[in-house]
Amino acid sequence: MRRSTTRPRRAAALATATVAATALLLTSCSSSGSGTGDAKGGDANEKITLTLGDFGTFGYQEAGLYTEYMAAHPNITIKAETAQDGQKYWDALTTHLASGSGLADIQAVEVGYIAQATSKLGDKFVDLGKTEGVTAGAWLPWKSTQATTAKGELIGLGTDVGPMAICYRKDLFQQAGLPTDREAVGQLWAGDWGKFIEQGKAFQAKAPAGTFFTDSASGLFNAVISGEAEQYSDSSGKLNVKDSAAVKKAWDLSVAASQAKISAGLRQFQKPWEAAFANAKFATVACPSWMTGIVSKQSGEAGKGKWDIAKAPVAANWGGAFLSVPKAGKHVKEAATLAAWLTAPEQQAKVFTKVGNLPSTSAGLQLPAVQSAKLDYFGDTPTGQIYAAAASSIKPAKIGPDDGTAKTIITDNGILDIEEHGTDPAKAWQNVLKGIADKVNG
Repeated sequence: MRRSTTRPRRAAALATATVAATALLLTSCSSSGSGTGDAKGGDANEKITLTLGDFGTFGYQEAGLYTEYMAAHPNITIKAETAQDGQKYWDALTTHLASGSGLADIQAVEVGYIAQATSKLGDKFVDLGKTEGVTAGAWLPWKSTQATTAKGELIGLGTDVGPMAICYRKDLFQQAGLPTDREAVGQLWAGDWGKFIEQGKAFQAKAPAGTFFTDSASGLFNAVISGEAEQYSDSSGKLNVKDSAAVKKAWDLSVAASQAKISAGLRQFQKPWEAAFANAKFATVACPSWMTGIVSKQSGEAGKGKWDIAKAPVAANWGGAFLSVPKAGKHVKEAATLAAWLTAPEQQAKVFTKVGNLPSTSAGLQLPAVQSAKLDYFGDTPTGQIYAAAASSIKPAKIGPDDGTAKTIITDNGILDIEEHGTDPAKAWQNVLKGIADKVNG
């Protein structure tokens, strides 16, 4: 959600389905044992509490899904809490998985860490492919593949994908002399993130006082690299940051944006960044589908109707997550059933219409509720069509076990140091390499 959250995707918000608050990674009294679904199925009429730990905005609370599920299952109470820092969430989750205690019944896993989960932690999670009603083929092929272990076990059910677009403020574009029609705007940078930088310079030359073309060079880095076939790891899954052409491309463009002063230099998903939305301090933000919910929430009523959505320079996928069920949970069978229901096409469509998280199931993407969706905040923008079309162009990259760690260090340490402290890019890069080596090898 680090900066920051590793799910850069989502504004952190407490999502509590009951009045009582719970800890994100819960005490062992709610997660003791190490049984399987058969051993922990429980009585169908037994009063139980299912706990869910996630990060950012998964949209289940906003879409009323917890309430809906509890109404249909009166013996079940759902308690869920969202973490503000995705990196800390993941670090805590791996610690609790190792000890077999302190786990929620359902734990979310961000796409940047799913390879680590499948390759190193797969035996800690339930094979959800055995859950009634679950078929791996229901998800986009690459999505279910990401959550499948070498043994063929499906340890995560895909929640959403993050096809890329650019959200932009029409009023600021108009004041800077740029077109405002979404088709015309998309043509300004079609096919090349370098053109995006050049348009930023054109905007900045006539920008309203105190505004910047884009929010963050770190956000730009994530957007650029998410469209590359090979990113942090090579085709075998081995981390290869130092020699990665994709990392170099994204780094160079992000540094160029910072040095051209077209970036507001903000750390995404933090309070100053959120305030900058409300104060109209920047004109664009790299905008995977889940970002639309953040734009509307943080920009507030004053920004309604002023934002629109244009095609990104290059097709890309930034973000997405999975719901997993630890074997050490107290109610494994019931948790698997809930996870399957939350990630079913109909529920994914409800989440999309509320917070913009695009379905990762093939059927979900084709539902009329998605295809015809228009988010009220963005006026007549055909949001569903834009993102569903973008999703069809995604060419997913190989994800390595340490990709999430590398991404966080590059954006939150390297690029942020350049933006906030004016660190020389060459020095910042060396700091990045050292930080990654220390984290991965330590």
